[in-house]
Amino acid sequence: MGAGAVATSGGTAAYTQFLDPNRKWYSNRRILTLNAWIVLLLITSSTNGYDGSMMNGLQSLDQWKGYFNNPTGGKLGLLNAIQNIGSLAAYPIAPYVSDGLGRRPTIFIGALIMCIATAVQTASQSVGMFIGARCLIGFGLTFAANSAPMLVTEIAYPAHRAPLTSTYNSLWYSGAIIAAWTTYGTFKINSTWAWRVPSALQALPSVLQVCLIWFCPESPRWMVSKGKDAQALKTLAYYHADGDEQDPLVRFEYEEIKAAIEFDREVAEKVGWLHLFATPGNRRRMRIIVALAFFSQWSGNGLVSYYLNKVFDGIGITNPTTQLLINGILQIWNMGWALLAAALVDKIGRRMLFLTSTTGMVIFYTLQTAMSGVFQKSAVTVVGADGTPSIVGGNQGAAHSVIAFIFLYYAAYDIAFSPLIVSYTLEILPFHLRAKGFSVFNFAISLSLIFNQYVNPIALDHLQWKYYVVYCCWLLFELVFLYFFLIETKNRTLEETAALFDGEEAVDNVLGHALHAEEKISVSHNEKAEA
Repeated sequence: MGAGAVATSGGTAAYTQFLDPNRKWYSNRRILTLNAWIVLLLITSSTNGYDGSMMNGLQSLDQWKGYFNNPTGGKLGLLNAIQNIGSLAAYPIAPYVSDGLGRRPTIFIGALIMCIATAVQTASQSVGMFIGARCLIGFGLTFAANSAPMLVTEIAYPAHRAPLTSTYNSLWYSGAIIAAWTTYGTFKINSTWAWRVPSALQALPSVLQVCLIWFCPESPRWMVSKGKDAQALKTLAYYHADGDEQDPLVRFEYEEIKAAIEFDREVAEKVGWLHLFATPGNRRRMRIIVALAFFSQWSGNGLVSYYLNKVFDGIGITNPTTQLLINGILQIWNMGWALLAAALVDKIGRRMLFLTSTTGMVIFYTLQTAMSGVFQKSAVTVVGADGTPSIVGGNQGAAHSVIAFIFLYYAAYDIAFSPLIVSYTLEILPFHLRAKGFSVFNFAISLSLIFNQYVNPIALDHLQWKYYVVYCCWLLFELVFLYFFLIETKNRTLEETAALFDGEEAVDNVLGHALHAEEKISVSHNEKAEA
């Protein structure tokens, strides 16, 4: 009775009563080993972050611009968007590979493709070769990015699941930091190696995954779905209870996984794409998931993530050294806020973080827009002999304010949208829909990015600071949407959270089955001990 209330209140998670207080992660070799393997999975996000920051940095490099004939407008948009266009081709395939072959083989396939593609990108002799390589990177990344966060959330020690899964997307910035400072360090190289070195380093996370992924444990949930129950129990016991298959926590996890997967099979014996929208609960999930995907890219962050040099040009900061330096510092600032929020996700809650984040973005983006307008109205645009426009004069106080508000805006963005969009998406999806639902989430992100990367440079050229007003209005819409539709999922297991969308009866069914089975096991275990 008490456990049922726990599952639905979001107070204390049901599994906490089975945690061994003497099993501390920092002194437990197997939990430390598990977390080390999870780090190998988390760096998948670094590859994506590296790409966005690298492309930002390359646009400030004269060596890159000169080699590819100064791409602008639609051509520049294609160079940025092509990775996401490549991703689109893999989205229909990736979930079937993840569910069919397993999480580890899918990550290996994706990482191997990215290694090959990065080599081609580094050796590019033409803009067509560079575009083709980036398209292939996007194709491979989809496989790895589909399975890696699912494997993190499915193998993590229960008390660590939310922070670790939230860390996944936060580590986007680890790649961004490396790319930003690499381009800052190579821009003085007076040859094509100024951009080839950053291109080559993009392969590093994928090389590590190709070499090490087979040593990482496979998902116990995937094993149970394939009838490998004994293997699943052994994996849970090895990493969560020092190999004790009768440990109460392990038995609770195991029985809950079995109950949830059996429940999923009863709901849909054969799951297709349309099943994502077949029930009221699934439609609620997909409404939130698709919205979060678009919000994560349409909150104004796309301008700074991919066209920071154009934003700086608009406030008179045109020196490549200054642009690259601010970009490098910004990425460190971003990762700090994102990791802090990831650590606090179970204490503060998802809903509070999202609403605080969006409110902050509305305030700081509006102020950034106002200061950009003040600067540009006080400046004079001069067209040079080569036809290139440049800004002269302008209110320097307003320009510096824009930089400050960019940093404050990103602090607001990072406390929810960096750590939570992936972890929240995965935890509200039941196992039988997780791979396909997450693929839809990534597909929606790619669509929003492609639109952003094509439209933003063109709109900035024509509307300048006035284009920011569009995002100010959109951010207000986001705030209203999240207030009415986002559901709190704090302190629940994966199975309890997923069932939450299907009604209280589903939550009680999954949790009750696990607790009932665990009760019988505990009684039997105690009887044997007394005998």
